[in-house]
Amino acid sequence: MEHHQVAIYLAALAAGAVVGSAAPSAGSWLEHLINPVLAALLYVTFLQVPIAQLGRSLRAGRFLGAALAVNFVVVPLVVAAMWVFLPADTAIRLGVLLVLLTPCVDYVIVFSGLAGGANTRLLAATPLLLIAQMALLPVFLLLFLGADLAEIVEVGPFLRAFVVLIVIPLGLAWLTQAWAARAETGQRVSAAVSMAMVPLMAAVLVTVVASQVPKLDADLGQVVAVVPFYVVFLVVMALAGAAVARLFGLDIADSRAIVFSGATRNSLVVLPLALSLPDALAVAAVVVVAQTLVEVIGMVVYVRLIPRLLPTRPSAC
Repeated sequence: MEHHQVAIYLAALAAGAVVGSAAPSAGSWLEHLINPVLAALLYVTFLQVPIAQLGRSLRAGRFLGAALAVNFVVVPLVVAAMWVFLPADTAIRLGVLLVLLTPCVDYVIVFSGLAGGANTRLLAATPLLLIAQMALLPVFLLLFLGADLAEIVEVGPFLRAFVVLIVIPLGLAWLTQAWAARAETGQRVSAAVSMAMVPLMAAVLVTVVASQVPKLDADLGQVVAVVPFYVVFLVVMALAGAAVARLFGLDIADSRAIVFSGATRNSLVVLPLALSLPDALAVAAVVVVAQTLVEVIGMVVYVRLIPRLLPTRPSAC
């Protein structure tokens, strides 16, 4: 499954689209499955971060500095440059902000690894990236939308998402690691659970797409209008991420990981936030899902492109 995971993810997206189109009435109850499946996926993701090595990984100052700079300085500037060209609809703009201003913490590790990136360092930086984006997202929304519009995003859903999708899975992952360090049974359980990464990611993609496809009918034109912005974002961030990596003097593996971190977005984690918005802003959730579809295809291209953009330097003779 790991060898064919990209094909599996594309198949999951297609399956979700078929299910959503064939059984649109199932969309409402499928939405209730998003958080549990996503929490399970993040638990397995966090399980890959060894507690014993976390402190050492977080002391990789240049890598972490580059990851924070590309995601919380460069990305907001890129979004600001696109801002004036976005459709004027508030829900559309809010959906774009939610998804583009939050760095990915799940399948970015997979795609970075496939392209020869330092996915272990990226994995170790995941908790910090999650905490930073949850703290900074309300600030960015306030800057882009203004005080009146930012008030539509209530604090409650953000806190619930943080606890359910981050705190609880992270705590359970660390408890599992502690168990594995003390007992052979814990090691077997940890190994078995870790094998569920690809199926869980596929399940998340099927659930998310199937639940949102039925909502496309009325807003298809508006959603399609933002697709070019997502494509432009991927192109710009490939170059910007490489520039940031050079600025911080990173090696090739670290540089590739930084490019993937800056380009991939946290659509699956912010989707519950978008779903919690008032009915008048419901299209924001579909805008978030549209970014997932563009991004997964973009990552297939990235896996081939980024090693050429950042080729391995020949060893000295």
